Amino acid sequence: MLGLGWQRGHTSAAVWEEEEEEEKEEKEEEEEEEEEEEEEEEEEEEEDWTLTLCQFLTSVLLLVAPVCPSSPQSSWVSARHPSGEASSGRLAARARRQLHFRNEWAAWSGWSVCSRSCGSGASVRTRTCITRNPVGGPCAADPRQYKICNTKACPPSSEDFREMQCAAFNDRPLVAGNSFRWTTFHGGSSPCELSCLALGHNFYYNFGRVLDGTACDKEPGAVCVNGRCLKPGCDFILGSQQQEDACMVCGGLNTTCLHHKSVYQSSGLEAGGPFGYNEVAMIPAGATHIRVTDNSRNYLALQNGRSQFVINGNWKINIPGEYNVAGTKLLYRRSADTWESFEVPGPTKEDLHLMVLATDRNPGIEYEYWLPPGQYALHHGRIPLRQAHHNYLPWDQPTTTSTTTRPPPVTTRPHWFLRPVKPPHQSPHHSRRQPPLIQPILPRLEREENHRNLLPQPPPGRHCGKCRRVKGRRERQRQYCQKDFVFRGRVLGKLYRGEETRYDVQIIHTYRNGFRLEHREFLWVPNVCDCPRLEEGKQYVLMVRRHINYERTLNRILLDEESYVVPYRPREDQLLLSLERLCSNRGAKQPAERTG
Repeated sequence: MLGLGWQRGHTSAAVWEEEEEEEKEEKEEEEEEEEEEEEEEEEEEEEDWTLTLCQFLTSVLLLVAPVCPSSPQSSWVSARHPSGEASSGRLAARARRQLHFRNEWAAWSGWSVCSRSCGSGASVRTRTCITRNPVGGPCAADPRQYKICNTKACPPSSEDFREMQCAAFNDRPLVAGNSFRWTTFHGGSSPCELSCLALGHNFYYNFGRVLDGTACDKEPGAVCVNGRCLKPGCDFILGSQQQEDACMVCGGLNTTCLHHKSVYQSSGLEAGGPFGYNEVAMIPAGATHIRVTDNSRNYLALQNGRSQFVINGNWKINIPGEYNVAGTKLLYRRSADTWESFEVPGPTKEDLHLMVLATDRNPGIEYEYWLPPGQYALHHGRIPLRQAHHNYLPWDQPTTTSTTTRPPPVTTRPHWFLRPVKPPHQSPHHSRRQPPLIQPILPRLEREENHRNLLPQPPPGRHCGKCRRVKGRRERQRQYCQKDFVFRGRVLGKLYRGEETRYDVQIIHTYRNGFRLEHREFLWVPNVCDCPRLEEGKQYVLMVRRHINYERTLNRILLDEESYVVPYRPREDQLLLSLERLCSNRGAKQPAERTG
């Protein structure tokens, strides 16, 4: 029995040891299986990462190759897997399928109704992102787009749009049940917030965002949309960066027009040279982005194609500002230190003649503009300045031309000149030898006049109506008390200067003068029609006024058609003496300076 029991015990121990070994083997197998599963998961992650790389390269480079051979990850996968090439082929196929189903925008909706009927409103359109591939991410760019609309100005009687929004809150309970009447307040923190001032009170209230289409106070031309101040581009899209190029093409690259830039310099405008209006250049119709600058005591002026002044004409200097010229706008700028400029966006609807009112030396007037190729070929270098004599001589083109789609560093004047004219001053690199000038057979005095580059001098009476004759006791009395100067003078000479006439007068006797007169003065008449008519060598009684320009740098004695002028007779002394007593009895004030 004992032996049997021992045998049984020994058998049980052996069985127990075998079971323990089996359990240990099962554990090891489970651990190996877990390790294999972890390795498979890591390999799947690596495959997914390789797939993403292939997707990226395929979408960017649009490759049609079945694999990504340059990818080090693909080589690593092939090394780990005997079937690496087949796996890469499957990944590339999946990439092409996902690329075909990438996310993209749907078509734009139609534009909404404009937020305003006039005065520049805003309209909106939307689009949706079609999600076909969650891996690709959302669509880029904005799902909303705004454009400016109904830009025509509102009638003058219309209520201000911002003021109307403030008035909508009138008599509504607001603070502690109190109600107020409101008006626009422009000192708020944001231009697109509706800040309104309580009438009769010293506070304002912010009612939130203004309505879309409300003008921004700080940005001219910009409007508020969804609380943001946006300025439209040339495509009318608010917030767009599109701009017109020099050829007036929206988003263009200055490739549809040609640039012309030049400097006007005349050796005749030296001290004591020709004063008055001189022509600088003719700017053809269709020109865009015209810019003229001058830095002297002279004054820029402009004539249309009919020789009519549109700015700074007839010795009257306009104040700086915006003017309507040739179907477009002209911005006239002038500073206190003699700098001035013309800026015209264009396109112009007629030829313009750039002039200079010469009162000092001419250091150089720079001007530039852009023309379509056809217009450029027609006009550039072939339209001379208007002169009294039209003996033109062609001049060879210089080695460097100003024809370019970008502003060149140095350019020249048009390459035609008058025979009797000395060639204009050129830049050093344009000092190409010129052909000798052919001297015409002209009287000496006439040749000397031509070099001054003046306007044609029409004969007296041409294109002139009948002169008004100022006479009568009442007119004599009125002008004697009001004009700056009343004197007797002898006419020594007369000279036409462009569109005006200059008389050289010797002052013989002064009856009344608010300012100092020299023994000899120039009288300027703003016409060439001999109105009023003065004959050389004769004496006249003249009642004239002083003319000072805007910057007080031009001081002239002006004799116009309204001036009282009579031939001198001895009885005039007694008549004028009685007028002096009459003006004194009425307490007539001394004449004040007039500026123009």
